[in-house]
Amino acid sequence: MAGHLMVVGGHISDAENMAGAVMLKHRRAGWDITIVHATTGEKGHPTLGAQDYLKMRLADAHASAEFVGANMELMPYGDGELPVNDESIWIMADLIRKYQPTVIITHWKGSFHIDHNNTHDVVMNALFRAGLPAFEREDAAHSPQALLFSENWEDMEGYNADIYLDVSDVFDDYLDLLKTHALMRESYSSFRYWDYYKALGEARGALGGYDRAVTLMRPRSLYSFERKSGLLLEE
Repeated sequence: MAGHLMVVGGHISDAENMAGAVMLKHRRAGWDITIVHATTGEKGHPTLGAQDYLKMRLADAHASAEFVGANMELMPYGDGELPVNDESIWIMADLIRKYQPTVIITHWKGSFHIDHNNTHDVVMNALFRAGLPAFEREDAAHSPQALLFSENWEDMEGYNADIYLDVSDVFDDYLDLLKTHALMRESYSSFRYWDYYKALGEARGALGGYDRAVTLMRPRSLYSFERKSGLLLEE
């Protein structure tokens, strides 16, 4: 049965980096996909000014959403400026109510990046408000069936892989998806993002018993280890 997968990233390109293969696998199976960018991530270019890089980032965000066949939402915050407050929590809660996702994937909190940690906290708080009918908003209350945290090289403090998801069938498309972002297709970053995520898929595949795999982490209260060749909620 098809569902709706929402992926919330701290900056433009984070959702695609950490869960692009998951999105492509589920889109191919008929799921709806929504990408939420919590900030624009416009301050990280070593030579371009923030406004010029913002234009590039926005164009890349639209291109990657089109590649996946996803809805795309952009929260109104700049790079390094995501707050954890009533405004940001209600923006996220209203998006959850609007799209009614079956599964939400976002950052684990063990990051050295403030926007990633704050994205985690915003989503966790928003889930509470989105799910309570007593909060009267434009759209009806909604609680997803599952919340998962995705693997990101900046979020590895305390991260534990609970699910190894087989993404062998979409991995080549995932690598192409990554290159819809300048961060991946150009060499201005000191970190080799594209090489890292390519190698990570191979390494996680070896550990999980697949050709290529990605990992996901459950909230600790729901801890279990799984291998999955199919979809996240097929069983």
